[in-house]
Amino acid sequence: MAVTGSSVSHTPRDADAPIRVICLVGPTGAGKTAAALHLARTFGGGVVNADSRQVYRDFPVITAQPSPEERAVCPHLLYGFLPCTEKISAGVWTDKATAAIETLRRDDLRRDDDIPRVDPAIGARLERQCDELGAPALHARLAAIDPEYAARIHPNDRQRTVRALEVHEGTGRTLSWWHARPVPPPRFAALRLGMDMSLDELTPRLDRRIDLMLEAGALDEARAARALCDDPAAPGWSGIGCAELYRHLTGELTLAEARLLWLRNTRAYAKRQLTWFRADRRIRWVRPDDLDAMATLAAAFLRGEGAE
Repeated sequence: MAVTGSSVSHTPRDADAPIRVICLVGPTGAGKTAAALHLARTFGGGVVNADSRQVYRDFPVITAQPSPEERAVCPHLLYGFLPCTEKISAGVWTDKATAAIETLRRDDLRRDDDIPRVDPAIGARLERQCDELGAPALHARLAAIDPEYAARIHPNDRQRTVRALEVHEGTGRTLSWWHARPVPPPRFAALRLGMDMSLDELTPRLDRRIDLMLEAGALDEARAARALCDDPAAPGWSGIGCAELYRHLTGELTLAEARLLWLRNTRAYAKRQLTWFRADRRIRWVRPDDLDAMATLAAAFLRGEGAE
């Protein structure tokens, strides 16, 4: 079973220390994305997707992938990269997740340790330009200088865009050049945080989330995906929500029937997830809205306490 949730990767200052990964787990719809964004804002790092449905590029709404605004907060990796005709195994995901965490680690290590110091006046000037022109304008400038790195960050990611331009101007080398140098193989330490919510509490949230997905264009998304792949046996169509909407598009179910089945199947899946995760004694359970408790546990972990 693929872990459902997100991982926030944080690189310690010591390049030889383990990479600390905070794994957010729990039932669908319990608030893992919001928790991941809060921890990333507080401690830095980035978010690596660990949801087997959110890897499919044709279903960003139905699989509740982070919005562009959420992705602008920090790097997001392994979302929406796979066509619905392809499968992904736990082994393939592990390889990709390791590479993604290596990417986040390389960015942080190079930024903090290996890149020579740059005149602060350069950064200050670029910050003023960003205020005047906007982050997308500076991102376009970066794309002309370092297209590889620019493609990896959101156009609204002001901090990383300014930093990349600053490094290029101050060192004469792009961030992609700095990042291409060898980095020691990663070693990991993990903190597992579980979103503590009962099935009864979760059910109305799931009901409302389906309505929000439909309002956001889930049906149009399914219709467009069907135009690309009209095969209900394709891996991407097997996800909850996708399968029910496919049956509606073929005339097998009314939209109301598809929505009801979608909710029933989602609730049943959440129940199985809760049973699965409750059996894992390594998980530290916190209420999804108790961001202070999450931050306290994360801070202790990042100091070197409670690593597994």
